[in-house]
Amino acid sequence: MTRPSRRTVLLAAVTAAALAASACGRDSEDAGAQQGEEVAAGKASGDITVWAMGTEGEKLSVLADDFMKENPDAKVTVTPVPWDGAHNKLAAAIAGQETPDVTMLGTTWIGEFAKTGALDVVPPDFVSEDDFFPGAWETGVVDGTSYSVPWYVETRLLYVNKAVAEKAGITEAPTTWDDLKQAMKAMQSKGGAKWGTYLQPGQMGAWQTVMPFVWQNGGDIHDGSKFTLDSPQAVEALEYYRSFYDEGLSTKDRLREGEPEPKLLSGEIASFVSGPWHIGLLDELGGEGKYDLWPMPSGDGDYTSFIGGSNMSVFKNTENRDAAWKFVSYLMRPEVQVKWYQTVSDLPSVQAAWDDETLAGDPQLKVFGDQLDKAKAPPSIPTWEQIAAGIDSELEKVAKGTESAADAAKAMQSQATSIGTGG
Repeated sequence: MTRPSRRTVLLAAVTAAALAASACGRDSEDAGAQQGEEVAAGKASGDITVWAMGTEGEKLSVLADDFMKENPDAKVTVTPVPWDGAHNKLAAAIAGQETPDVTMLGTTWIGEFAKTGALDVVPPDFVSEDDFFPGAWETGVVDGTSYSVPWYVETRLLYVNKAVAEKAGITEAPTTWDDLKQAMKAMQSKGGAKWGTYLQPGQMGAWQTVMPFVWQNGGDIHDGSKFTLDSPQAVEALEYYRSFYDEGLSTKDRLREGEPEPKLLSGEIASFVSGPWHIGLLDELGGEGKYDLWPMPSGDGDYTSFIGGSNMSVFKNTENRDAAWKFVSYLMRPEVQVKWYQTVSDLPSVQAAWDDETLAGDPQLKVFGDQLDKAKAPPSIPTWEQIAAGIDSELEKVAKGTESAADAAKAMQSQATSIGTGG
């Protein structure tokens, strides 16, 4: 008999405790909903506690101070939480019914914590779905219900050494798989790069680079009733991914942290896939003006890249529900989203914020903004992190050449089906 993991036991306790709290709080929830529209248009008051992770947790007080100036009867207390301990801290808080009013959540955590019953449903009188990039909004939707609001977003593009591309005679970004492959070959044979690209073999989170190929090819992870990781579209995408290694376009060796950036700028690596944070990293190394950003190639599918970021949720057992949602809705104002970008460089999830000259006038950011219109997130299911770990493991075998695309897809499908959606 397999012994359940500590995380499994903790989640079971979390779910039971949260559902009990939910049953006790329905009357107050209904009353709060009736008052929601009035409060949404008025001032917030009372104490609002917020947990936020990483740099965002350290800097969120900037926006909290502005909110309190606008709502002088409200007091927002932000607690920074390190990312490496955030998941367990949240799970323990739910189990003990000692949650804050508002919390920041990684997009891949939404399904797991929504399942506990601890998250409040997003009230439409405070936040409008139409304001957000569709892919971003989907990250907070579980079984058709919104439990979380996208706060900031990121998507993945190709960072390309400009000098290598110019030497290879490439004047515009490729738009198809074949064109991308030819560009990588040209940057090696003509541009002088040792590697046409670097696709993060063996790294945790490699699925974020590979799944876009599946989406571009009309495939998906889950079709709403079953996993589809072994579909013909998925297998073909994995074969395309493997071809970069088989044809010597990408190294099969995993680079250490801090290695890809100087290798890109020196021209040893012609390109790699990454998010907006790499603009700052490369510029700090003197790379400003030395690289271009290419959109991910399009295909037969509706989506071209991965969308990630972090969301904001309100806990159902909050004693100040309306004020909590008032604070969340404040963070989603276009002008506040622009200020947040200027504070920590997080990209806005609200589409109107991209009309501001701060973002619209930056050609590099514009590429990210355009990509966000066709970016997609993995399904919001409680078991996603387990499934993603299995996908990463199979992708490493594909990159090393020890497993075929078809066998990898079959293994991914089997593992995901065995794990289930946790619904």
